[in-house]
Amino acid sequence: MAEKTLLTPADCTVVLVDEQAGLAFAAGSADRQSLRSNAVALARTAVAFEIPTVVSTSASKVYSGPLMPPLRAVLPNVTPIERRTMNLWEDDAAKAAVVATGRKTLVVAGLLTEACVSFPVLAALADGYAVHVVADACGGLTPASHDAALRRMEQAGAVMTSWLQFLLEMQRDWTRHDTYEAARSIVVDHGGGYGIGLDYARDMIKP
Repeated sequence: MAEKTLLTPADCTVVLVDEQAGLAFAAGSADRQSLRSNAVALARTAVAFEIPTVVSTSASKVYSGPLMPPLRAVLPNVTPIERRTMNLWEDDAAKAAVVATGRKTLVVAGLLTEACVSFPVLAALADGYAVHVVADACGGLTPASHDAALRRMEQAGAVMTSWLQFLLEMQRDWTRHDTYEAARSIVVDHGGGYGIGLDYARDMIKP
């Protein structure tokens, strides 16, 4: 069922799943540098708008490595929850951390789309959660398998979004001064031509 209203920072929890270098090496659905940049932009958005964030990792000692350094820098106070299951929703500690936020809307991104993203999304939907998937901060093995996983989640009721759409949905109004500079800086650093344009506009307005 479609959302009746836009999300606000008070509605949701951000869930980052397996944003680890070992899995990024396997991601072939998009440019890896862009995937990492998009994940960092999403994490920075969560911090800027004080949105609870749950981070989970898997096989960090034997294959995947720890949470990627740029994300550790953005989320220094968030301890990743290590799990064995592919499905975060089947790990007691990880699921409990999500439930403990008290939020019934999840904003999910991670690696790889085919399993460690899609499995908890499908399970959370079955448990009555609303789920938004940040598609451009998710990476799959191939473009085809990534797209198939996104379609399966969408068919089950997940809402597809992007990190930029989510940030703008949180900000909503550029006259909201308490989050303006943080939101603007995220767009400047991660928003490509849009970010370049914001810097250019500031230079032109304040030469």
